[in-house]
Amino acid sequence: MTTTPRHRRLDRVRWWTYLLLGIATVVCLFPLYWMFIVATTDTATATRMPPEIVPGGNFLHLAGLVMDTVPFVQSLLNSLVVATSIGVGQAVLCALAGFAFAKLRFPGRNALFLVVVLTMTVPTQLSVIPQYLIMSELGWVDTLQALIVPGLASAFGIFWMRQHISATISDELMQAARIDGASTWQVFWRIAFPIVRPAAFVLGLFGFVTAWNDFLWPFIVLKSPERYTAQIAIKALQNSYDVDLGLAMSGSFLATIPLVALFVVVGRRMVAGILEGAFKG
Repeated sequence: MTTTPRHRRLDRVRWWTYLLLGIATVVCLFPLYWMFIVATTDTATATRMPPEIVPGGNFLHLAGLVMDTVPFVQSLLNSLVVATSIGVGQAVLCALAGFAFAKLRFPGRNALFLVVVLTMTVPTQLSVIPQYLIMSELGWVDTLQALIVPGLASAFGIFWMRQHISATISDELMQAARIDGASTWQVFWRIAFPIVRPAAFVLGLFGFVTAWNDFLWPFIVLKSPERYTAQIAIKALQNSYDVDLGLAMSGSFLATIPLVALFVVVGRRMVAGILEGAFKG
């Protein structure tokens, strides 16, 4: 078969595309690789110039030291409970709120949605003191509820789902369901939510990762080591005067493994959900 100039141009573009993607992959994965290198060595090796590029042999020793220094396994379980609860909560509650703003008619709908959007312009740090006072009044300081409940919904999640529902669910479909006798809840749960489930899944995954990596709010509200999340446990590995880079990076690498495993398992589904929302939007 004869190769035309057009086919040769396409092959050249494809070759450069793969090259750029390969370079981007290496750049993105190198910090994780460097974290593992430091997690297998000591502070002196980590700060040596030129730096080491081959992993050492101390990872199991440092990982065991991490487990002995802080209740790290319990911290990982706490992070898993908090992140899963927030991810599922945002997927369902933000979809429900987005459905209400997109398809229901009630007084003050647009004004209330504007208020929700405007809250995204407020820095998170400004809400720490009033949020802590609320948790204190509820008796939730030093509990996982203080981490879960404030994160069950987000302004960005409501905006995301509202825009997606507006673009994917027609008013005619809702009218047909109401003619068949479906209630508002049935329209949402049986018709709207299955349609927007990919977008809700992506939102829940973003909420999971954000909750897993959160440091500021858990650092303020958690006091007991048995209730630490993974990020607070990593902070507990460091003292006030010295930082053992090998120990800290071992804890960081152990806390990163669940996220890497999660993206390996659901990466295709996440990309599919994002692309579906892009094409339908």
